[in-house]
Formats: sequence, C-alpha cells, structure tokens
Amino acid sequence: MNCSVRRTRWSTVAAAGAVLAALAVSVAAPASAAIPAAAPATSAARTPLPALDPVELRAAIGGLPSADVTGALLRITGSAGHWSGTSGVGDLETGQGVPRNGHFRIGSISKVFTATVVLQLAAEHRIDLDTPVQHYLPGVLPADLPPVTVAQLLNHTSGLPRAADSPDFGDGSPEWFAANRLKSFTPQRVIDLMAGQPMQFAPGTAQQYNGMNYYVAGVLIEKITGHTFAHEVQSRITRPLGLHDTYVPDADDPTLPGPHAHGYLMVKSADGTRHPVDVTEQSPWPWAEGGMISTPADLDRFMTQLFRGRLLPPAQQAELFAVPDVPSYHSSQCRTRTDAGRACMTMGLMRVEASNGVVVWGKTGSRPGCTSGVFATRDLSRKIVYSLNPDNLDGTEMRYIQQIAAASFGTVVPAGS
Repeated sequence: MNCSVRRTRWSTVAAAGAVLAALAVSVAAPASAAIPAAAPATSAARTPLPALDPVELRAAIGGLPSADVTGALLRITGSAGHWSGTSGVGDLETGQGVPRNGHFRIGSISKVFTATVVLQLAAEHRIDLDTPVQHYLPGVLPADLPPVTVAQLLNHTSGLPRAADSPDFGDGSPEWFAANRLKSFTPQRVIDLMAGQPMQFAPGTAQQYNGMNYYVAGVLIEKITGHTFAHEVQSRITRPLGLHDTYVPDADDPTLPGPHAHGYLMVKSADGTRHPVDVTEQSPWPWAEGGMISTPADLDRFMTQLFRGRLLPPAQQAELFAVPDVPSYHSSQCRTRTDAGRACMTMGLMRVEASNGVVVWGKTGSRPGCTSGVFATRDLSRKIVYSLNPDNLDGTEMRYIQQIAAASFGTVVPAGS
C-alpha cells in the first residue's frame, strides 16, 4: 500500500463515501428537539432545504455504540432550524457519554484554515497565486518536478506525486498505528518522499485530492511570514474570531483537551482476539495538512465568518467557491452524479450537490479514532458539524454518514449507484 494512501485515510475521509461523509452528522440518543424557524432563504441555495425531523435524525444515527462506531456528536444550526445531540459512549472504561461540545481532532478540515491563511497572504500581495511555489521555496520540492503554482496546490490541481512507500509510515493497519501513534515527522520529511516519483498529471490539467499539496502550503506559510504555522493560524483566524478551543498543537503534544470523546481502534492480539486500544492521544504530525483540534461550536463560528467574508477580501473570497473546470483524476472525493468525472474541490473547500439540488460547501476530516466534517449552504441557512468515533480504518462509519446526509440536506447519491 502506498504510504500516501495511508496518510490520506488517516487525515481525511478518502473512501468512496467521502462525499457523503462531507454531509455527515452523528448522534442519536438524547438530543434536543429541532427548533422551528422561518422558511429558509433560497437566494443562494436555490433549492428549499428539507425540514429537520428530530425523529429521522435520531434514527439516522441511532444504535451507538455499535460494532464499528463508539460515539458521535452532531450540531445543526442556521436560519432553517437547529438540532443537536450525542449518541453512544465517549469513554469505554467509565461508560460516560459523548460531550455535546467536546474537542476532537479535525483532520483535513485543517486544510480550510491553511488555505485561508495562504489566501490572506495573497491579498496582502506577499504571495502570487499564479507563481510557481518553487519560486518561494527553492530546494524544498524535488528538483525534477515541473513548476507548480500556489493556486494549484490549494485546489489540488498540482498533479504532485503520491509519495514513495516508506516503512516509517507503517502498513496502514490498526495494529501499526496503535503501536506508533506518538511518532511524528517533519513536513520536509514527508515532502521528500516525492523524490523520484512520477507526476500524476501535468499541473493544472486535472484535480486529484492529495495531502502533499498542503504540506507544501504549510511550509510556504512559514517561509513567507517567518512565523510558525500555529502562530499564523492563531493571529489571523482563531484569536480574531474568538475561537478559544481551536488550535494547532505543538509537534510533541499528543494530548486532546477535555471534554472529549475517546477514540479507539480494534487491534488484533497475538492469539487472534481483538480488543480496543485508546488512541485519543496521538501525534499531531499531519500539521497544516490535518493536525488541528477544535469543537463543534468553534467550527460553526469559523465557517460562518469565513462564508460571510470576514477573513478574506472579495477577490480571494471568490476562490473559496471557484471549482476548477477540469476532470477529476482518480479521486474518490467527487463522486455524486452531478459532478461525476469533474472537479469538485476549491481552494480549501469542496462542493457537494444532493440529488434534490441542494448545494453545500465544506470539508471532511479523519484521524484514527475520529471522523468529522463541517458543511453549510452558501447562504448559511443550514450548517452542520459532526464527529464520529470509528474503531477501525476501513470507512465502515459511512453508513451512518449516508443516513445523516439525507436527513440534513437531502439524499446524496454517489456516482454509479
């Protein structure tokens, strides 16, 4: 298994159900009732949203803990109604439930923060999106790679290699990760894995989700500003927006602050039996590509202010919703019937259209023990944040996500089904 594939699975939901995960939610058991609201504005969404049905939402995420998911939380807000709840168990030892606004590792949702910082630097004329990243980072990328622009990094049209295999990153199994979850790697160590590997396609001619783009983007931020990625996120985003529970952990800090639901992996013992291993504490090494921590309330506020234009001027704001007109190259991210075969990702976000015509924008993320997502309609009439705690690396939590997608926005039908 290629190590870049392993990293993708651990830092974002990259299975065929990723688009559905994007629209996911979790939760069942005790939950607040849906709050009635006036008819949603449809000037941006164009298609009326389905009404929130508490019974349907509970049913969609009921039955936790299950054989593959221990717990979940969901938050739905916006002018079209509110709903929130939790389901399952947050701690297998104590039996404590899932905290409603608990901290969790947001995985590749971190990319939205990374893209926002780069776009801010572009607005400040410190970076030109159409200039090759090699101009700003001489010697960082392997010398045999063609010029790749900053814009192509952010919207995944770079065609960068999918890194060489390396024993340092293990075999992708729960057993390997549980035993090595405190390992960390420098961004340059990961970038160096591209050396000697072929480009996936000529830059700018297709789109393929690739976490390597955002390792490079993080290095770019630090080179241009002279500060750490964590400092730039804090000074430019989390502090101005009052996101007190959102941060980039230090490279040697594996902790997850409370309150939080624990993450587990089912690991096979030498005698063939399986048992859960608590992987809540793990290295945040995905960094600008997928290492941040947040809460449902903070992610809701971040997306609200991002969509309202508080963080970016108009020219850069437009890039958040500009999908390149190129084919999708072997990507599991763009799989609905409306976009099958074409790009669906922008500079930081992804666009998903439900079969009923509702369009939402946002991002999924995944780390071992936690799968999450944040999505909203362009007019913010409906916003969702979810976090599930799967105990495997196989993507079996997608069945819950599919059910919630239908309850939150309307059915999303993957291509070929």
